[in-house]
Amino acid sequence: MASTKRPSREGQTPLARHGVLKSRHPFMTLFAMFGVALAVFGVSAAGIAAYNLFDATQTITANAVVLDEEKPLPPSLGAIEGGVNILMVGTDSCEGANAALSGACQAKATEGERNDVTMLVHISDEPRRVTVVSFPRDMLVPIPSCPKEDGSGNYSAMSSQMLNASYQYGGLACTVLTIESLIEDEIDFAAAIRWTGVINMSDAIGGVDVCVAGDISDSHTGLELTAGTHTLQGVQALQFLRIRHGIGDGSDLGRISNQQQFMSSMVRKLQSDSVLANPATLLNLATTAISQVQQEQLVLSSGLTNPTLMVQIAMAVKDVPYEDIVFVQYPTRYALGDGASRVMPVKDAAKVLFDALKANQPLTLTGDASQGYGVEVTGEAVKPEVAPTPGATEAAAETPAAETPAAEAPVTETPAAETRVELPSDIAGQTAAQTTCTVPEGR
Repeated sequence: MASTKRPSREGQTPLARHGVLKSRHPFMTLFAMFGVALAVFGVSAAGIAAYNLFDATQTITANAVVLDEEKPLPPSLGAIEGGVNILMVGTDSCEGANAALSGACQAKATEGERNDVTMLVHISDEPRRVTVVSFPRDMLVPIPSCPKEDGSGNYSAMSSQMLNASYQYGGLACTVLTIESLIEDEIDFAAAIRWTGVINMSDAIGGVDVCVAGDISDSHTGLELTAGTHTLQGVQALQFLRIRHGIGDGSDLGRISNQQQFMSSMVRKLQSDSVLANPATLLNLATTAISQVQQEQLVLSSGLTNPTLMVQIAMAVKDVPYEDIVFVQYPTRYALGDGASRVMPVKDAAKVLFDALKANQPLTLTGDASQGYGVEVTGEAVKPEVAPTPGATEAAAETPAAETPAAEAPVTETPAAETRVELPSDIAGQTAAQTTCTVPEGR
């Protein structure tokens, strides 16, 4: 993680400005409802295919969310020492077409816009690794004093609120401040997406395969699935990512692991030829991302206005091995006397995780795949095959082994084995190398 701490923002002038953000940002497909890495793995090709859309970035800077006015933006990913942190937020807006996607919106049971899903994507220094940390929306955390969107001052700090209230009190910048306070480290970039943006982005990628261990029928989201494997996109993909009552123990913790199954499957699809080798799909991802920004379904921090940086981020992580793409849940325990919904942070276990990220050490999971019994591990994913260079096989066959003197063979040093950090069993999660299956509620 970034090693240079910036000063507290409390008491400073307002940091956030919200508005229509016009950008091609194929990187933001990374968030396509928590597909965290959607364009992180496909943007390099998409960026090249859609670079004629660069002019769309010219109007983004003035309306972007500013996370820190005093700190200059890094010119490239390589200039960020200690890795990079990107916060991805999914909100439950009841505006426009989003209202029809939620019974709570139609019943007018909710007010404001909240961060229904909050995830931190950490991209390490070399050797590159990607760790995605999901924060339960019902986790009770302090919310710092956050600037009001209209610049009229600050909201008061709160000692204990559910995490999903942070977006309501100051938008994306407030959620960033809240997570920074929790993890005691800075966040370099951030983005938020609404439900209709999720639907359109999942359509653009052509769907994601998910596994269900039994029939699911959920009246809250409207999702109906039979046992087996399904390719989900559009509204059905959103329903799958939002479902919690129909899976595991019916909690948000089970829902997180369900989202991680979706993300893991998406990563494998993105690294496959069906996406990376398909210019039409990549261009569609890029242009769809533009439309979501223009329709105010996607909000970006000012650091994500640089298309060159987006491509650099994609190039940095596109070849990360499955086993080094890790999805974990921030460790929690249920709050005493608060039923079965509110949870409290387990900071000792979390410290092991974030210390390992700062030291760029590989992680080993020791806990369950889900704290809420939402998924079960069914096996290891098939690693992507590397196609041989055309003509290489024939050339090798035509060259007798004796013609290559042993002395000319390149001498390579075996790198020292890295020390893997075993995460506490309190930390649930999976890697992209694992395949999981959603467990219906009550099974």
